Amino acid sequence: MSTARLDEVRTAFLADLEEAGSDAAAVETVRIRYAGKKSGLLNELTAHLRELPNEEKRDYGRGLNELKKEIEGSLAEAKKNAGTVIKATAGKITVKGHSPTVTVGGQGRIDVTLPGTPVAQGAQHPVHIVRRRIEEIFLRMGYDVEAGPEVEDDWHNFEALNIPPDHPARDDQDTFYLPQGFLLRTHTSPVQARVMESRKPPIRIVVPGRVYRRDSDLRHSPMFHQLEGLLVDEGITVGHLKATLETFLHALFSDNVEVRLRPGYFPFTEPSAEVDISCIFCDQKGCGVCSGSGWIEILGSGMVDPRVFEAVGVDSDRYTGFAFGLGLDRIAMLVYGIPDLRQLFAGDQRLTRQFA
Repeated sequence: MSTARLDEVRTAFLADLEEAGSDAAAVETVRIRYAGKKSGLLNELTAHLRELPNEEKRDYGRGLNELKKEIEGSLAEAKKNAGTVIKATAGKITVKGHSPTVTVGGQGRIDVTLPGTPVAQGAQHPVHIVRRRIEEIFLRMGYDVEAGPEVEDDWHNFEALNIPPDHPARDDQDTFYLPQGFLLRTHTSPVQARVMESRKPPIRIVVPGRVYRRDSDLRHSPMFHQLEGLLVDEGITVGHLKATLETFLHALFSDNVEVRLRPGYFPFTEPSAEVDISCIFCDQKGCGVCSGSGWIEILGSGMVDPRVFEAVGVDSDRYTGFAFGLGLDRIAMLVYGIPDLRQLFAGDQRLTRQFA
């Protein structure tokens, strides 16, 4: 399967959509066949991306994104134009003055020219929009999207990531512990450990998902969303890390955004760096969002600690790598100007309707 397969799917989709015409049921059948969440062809094409050689992933990923947009746009337009079938069992149509009516089963008359009951349009959640946007950026850069269990064991969540037994993150006041030694994962980094255990380098992955910590206020939630990134290969340096993060942040925000790395500390990376971007709200003049500093802290990063490699069976003499992590909820708050994190989880449709 290659980019030629994408062209085949595009041709078949256009033919099926043309055949469906204005029949709403037929259009829905086409949607399920190509864009269905469980068995749609787009899912099959996306799954194949991770099987391709690295040199083919970029062109294939770009073509796949274009195909997705084309299919989603065409389906939306087809649904809009699809006709509505009105069924009146045991009824007859009559004309009174200039108003056509339908008599249904002797129960009275309905003026068919009156507007129907409006159906509320659904919308994607802002966190989901940001997640998809970031995934697409890294897919174009040749990364795979991975997932892992939200109920974790102590080894993958702490030990394999060089987090010692006396680390504060292990306290009951910070971590949700479960019976039989399990816990709700406190970050998405355990997926990195699992991937390195099961796959030989080179490895290029991003890991979005839900994580859990005992914290709740304006900027923290017991459940929130993170996205981790990991690259392991021969000869990887801090320069590769900086170039990757600059490329990503420019694609996410703007080419005019400045990026800086500050020394930081994380148990699983050495050296570690906090990453800031120039304030996108005040152009570094100082405002409430950046606390007057002109900079916004955006993510944490660093070179993978050799002890992490040793724990998961990767030869640290041969391979090096970098990792980074960011909060998807925080990114959504920055991008869309949402002041309170709790608004993202309140289920208030006044928020989500703005993204319809």
